[in-house]
Amino acid sequence: MKTKLTEEEKEILDSFEKGEWVPVKNLSKRKKELMQYARNTLKKDKRLNIRISERDLNELQRKAVAEGLPYQTYVSSIIHKFVNGKLIEAKS
Repeated sequence: MKTKLTEEEKEILDSFEKGEWVPVKNLSKRKKELMQYARNTLKKDKRLNIRISERDLNELQRKAVAEGLPYQTYVSSIIHKFVNGKLIEAKS
């Protein structure tokens, strides 16, 4: 029996078959980091309102979807990483 895949599932399978997926080197350490990010993100006690261009917002939302996060959580995690000196600049 052949399973019918959605377009997204086909893309994921194709990516996997091309060898684009790599295992996490230290899974337990990475899980702890992500859990800490989640805890820090969920502990929200202040509000920040900013104005940004629609283009930047759309790009943030697109990247958040790729990370599997709501965009506001994604933005919060970027700020958290920046403040803690863990935001790494992408190479051109």
